[in-house]
Amino acid sequence: MSTDLAPFELDGAWELDSRVSVRPERFGALLYHFGTRRLSFLKNPTLLAVVRALPGQPSARAACAEAGVAAADLPRYERALATLAQSLMIRPRSV
Repeated sequence: MSTDLAPFELDGAWELDSRVSVRPERFGALLYHFGTRRLSFLKNPTLLAVVRALPGQPSARAACAEAGVAAADLPRYERALATLAQSLMIRPRSV
């Protein structure tokens, strides 16, 4: 499996896939995709806040801002969201 991530459209509208269940935990959350049977760990509560903000924001960038992600930390969250997109946990939202 390649570790290269596809480019992530930070200014695009995203949402959690409807087949994904979120279980909040102290460290962040567990995400389980019932279609692919994959499990993902969100390693901090801020990333969970970003994922939860996605459907109500016009872009992933706006969801990061809503969750309080500092500009200096944005590249790290962009990589995390790219990983979630590649694993089909989040998907582009039709506007």
